[in-house]
Amino acid sequence: MAKFQLNILGCGSATPARHLPTSQIIDFRDKLFMIDCGEGAQLAMRRMRLKFSRLNHIFLSHLHGDHCFGLPGLLSTLALHQKEGIVTIHTFKEGAEIFGKILDFFCRDTSFEIKFNIIDENSGIIYEDDALTVETFPLYHRVPCVGFIFREKPKLRHLRGDMVKFYNVPIKELHNLKCGADFITPDGKVVANERLTTAADPAMSYAYCSDTIFDTRVAKAVKGVDVIYHEATYTDEYAAKARDRGHATASEAARIAQMAGASRLILGHYSKRYLDEKTHLEEAGAIFPNVTAANEGMKIDIL
Repeated sequence: MAKFQLNILGCGSATPARHLPTSQIIDFRDKLFMIDCGEGAQLAMRRMRLKFSRLNHIFLSHLHGDHCFGLPGLLSTLALHQKEGIVTIHTFKEGAEIFGKILDFFCRDTSFEIKFNIIDENSGIIYEDDALTVETFPLYHRVPCVGFIFREKPKLRHLRGDMVKFYNVPIKELHNLKCGADFITPDGKVVANERLTTAADPAMSYAYCSDTIFDTRVAKAVKGVDVIYHEATYTDEYAAKARDRGHATASEAARIAQMAGASRLILGHYSKRYLDEKTHLEEAGAIFPNVTAANEGMKIDIL
């Protein structure tokens, strides 16, 4: 089965304490995509046995330090390991200017090319290959901030081996069958695709929402996404503080998942004031039942 896996490198907020600052890796069919790069991201990658050589895209949601201070160190390590190819950093214009200067000083001679893809607060597809798209959407924080949606493209149908053999379908026609085409025999008979294949597996999607206040526009942006990661910096006791600081509570994250029609919610970006996430889970679970509290080292299969 093709892989679509979320790896939690860090799920804390501004101050490193019990949790590392925010960073994640999406492992999609053995391509690694990093979302945010807080301090300790490269160490967490090593502990989770995620290969540096397979990392080629880094997406920065915004330019607060707990989401990007790990980037210079990571890229320096990639250079020491003689990584090849291109590493594309998807960030705001200011991020490209700031990190461009830092990298020009600390990573002048690298074995790989560093590119910047400039993003803004508008929604749109910023990455696409033959099986996946990554799109941005606005979040509502104290500085310009975006979320990311990883969407599988529609998958191919499954061949029925017995029927393919029965109708002597040539190898050259198999891909057409997977794409939904009927088969025409040498004598002109049309064999319906449904007799030769079964339905494709559903295409899955994952949304990353950090940092943001509770806002129904976020729910609208991620409507129909299967798995949602949403910041839950605080519990309900600190709801007013959450909004003042541009953050959300666990129950607000649950409301977003509920309104979006998601199948699973993952909480993260916890304040250092908490000794565990028990209350986060209780408050979110009262609204949205299928909720998970992120933790470092966790691997979550999206499929």
